[in-house]
Amino acid sequence: MAQQIDKSSGPLLTTRRKLMQYATLAGVGATSLLQSRDLKAAIFDGKEAAGLNAEWPKMQYRTLGRTGHNSSRLIFGCGATLSRSRHDDLLERAFDAGVNTFDVGYKHYYNDAERNLAPFLKKHRDDIFLISKAQAPAGIDWDETINKAQAEKAAKGWLAFLDESLVEMGIEHVDAYYQMGQNNVSIMRSEEMHRAFEQAKAAGKVDYLGVSTHQNAENVLKAAIDTGVFDLAMIAITPGGWYDWNDRSILPGSPPMKDLQPLLQQAKDRGIGIIGMKAGRYLAGRAWLGWGNPKAFDDFYDDKLLRAKLSEFQRSYAFVLEHGIDAVNADMQTMLHLQENFIAAATSADYFEQTA
Repeated sequence: MAQQIDKSSGPLLTTRRKLMQYATLAGVGATSLLQSRDLKAAIFDGKEAAGLNAEWPKMQYRTLGRTGHNSSRLIFGCGATLSRSRHDDLLERAFDAGVNTFDVGYKHYYNDAERNLAPFLKKHRDDIFLISKAQAPAGIDWDETINKAQAEKAAKGWLAFLDESLVEMGIEHVDAYYQMGQNNVSIMRSEEMHRAFEQAKAAGKVDYLGVSTHQNAENVLKAAIDTGVFDLAMIAITPGGWYDWNDRSILPGSPPMKDLQPLLQQAKDRGIGIIGMKAGRYLAGRAWLGWGNPKAFDDFYDDKLLRAKLSEFQRSYAFVLEHGIDAVNADMQTMLHLQENFIAAATSADYFEQTA
């Protein structure tokens, strides 16, 4: 069976995250509310605790492996945000604040996201690093081995999706193109897929090859290292270890992130830029008002991080950024959400002891 990627994002996830944000803020603002019975004052106090009333800090940057791109440590994940409508206000605010890497994906998953990104690209294409992605339609499950005919089909489809994406965005070139939601290492290793990328690169359509994965991430990253052809890897990882998108949970038996640092460093040593995603997704839970646990990662944090004026989401982002990840990709559908993630990425180094 072919891999299925869940689409449970958009307004429901945004609303759930808002509730989580305000629940976090309420923990700080509750005393103010009880004492003054002033809801606005309570929300202000909660935002103050998460740093959301302060001026935005200066963005920090990190080179993404052999791409040489000096990326903002926050990457704007445009897929879900732009899937249904334009949000030029968010894109422009992020760009003005220093975000210089934008990630999107093909229309067969993200609907109109690429088309809605096009007006922004018309103004800023030369000033940003642009990533798009699509699934390689091999029609096999994660643990099956691809054959030549399947690999040829996957490569042809993947290239066709790239051409569609370029048309949707009104451009001729993306900086990086991913095998999206990849969990099958035999597809990653296939010569047909490698040749397809080189064909697109020779045609001037793309410069760098990447892979994104929500499942089987450790083996996917090892395959990226072994093949030597991948420049970027976007992985679902949390302070507690690998995140499994299918179960919306930490992968059973996963080592905590601190113990995964040698593998992440090995990938970096091979020139692969490492991008994290879903760092705080587990905190929000799976269902509406469901089992989200905002304190799930607290046991992995030291006192300095726990005392920091950050929300639980911000702590998770700061932690992964300082434990082996070059940048985090985040879906940001409101200005509050953008600011929250921006602060975490820009200040992550402040909460950890720096080594020489």
